[in-house]
Amino acid sequence: MSAASRPGVEDVVVTSFLDHDHPAVGEAVSAAVSGADGDAATLSAWFAAVRDAIRYDPYRLPTSPEEYRASSVLAERRAYCVPKAVLFAAGCRALGFPARLGYADVRNHLQTERLREAMGTDLFRYHGYAAVWNQGRWVKASPAFNRELCARAGVEPLDFDGEHDALMHAFTGDGQRYMEYVVDHGLRSDLPLDEILTAYREAYPALVAFEGER
Repeated sequence: MSAASRPGVEDVVVTSFLDHDHPAVGEAVSAAVSGADGDAATLSAWFAAVRDAIRYDPYRLPTSPEEYRASSVLAERRAYCVPKAVLFAAGCRALGFPARLGYADVRNHLQTERLREAMGTDLFRYHGYAAVWNQGRWVKASPAFNRELCARAGVEPLDFDGEHDALMHAFTGDGQRYMEYVVDHGLRSDLPLDEILTAYREAYPALVAFEGER
């Protein structure tokens, strides 16, 4: 699917994963954007809510489809980048904005030693972000790292103004190499869970096996 293509009905509908018709999702969106003035401010407010209210947890790679539903992510309050992107995209659709899910392999040059040992690599396969249609174009945003986590890591949290791409910083404020986008897997109208889990089983067998035993 071309990133430049205009949105279609598949970018606004409710799906098993993007269940933006769920009452809890609607309530969370309404609370997050209350008082926001204009489309850009509305998208920015919802992005900040997903970024900070859902704690980033890269040690949980669930295999159950249920755990990837937007409503489930909202209830769990912790997730890694892919479920957080699902929740953000679902909320955008609830607000009337077409939204897609995007994936890229990224290298985290500031990865913790604990996570490197668990993953066996600093390459994150199928890092999840979202793209929302606003002002006649797709703008990308990654709500993965919550503000508290960024503060502990000594990096600035990623902000989204609703009008410009907000993908992971290539460098920290003091010039250290941070996130490197290696492979772009493109945008999808729904979550390709089987494709993602296949990649995870190949790249992180210990993490995925553990989640499958939960």
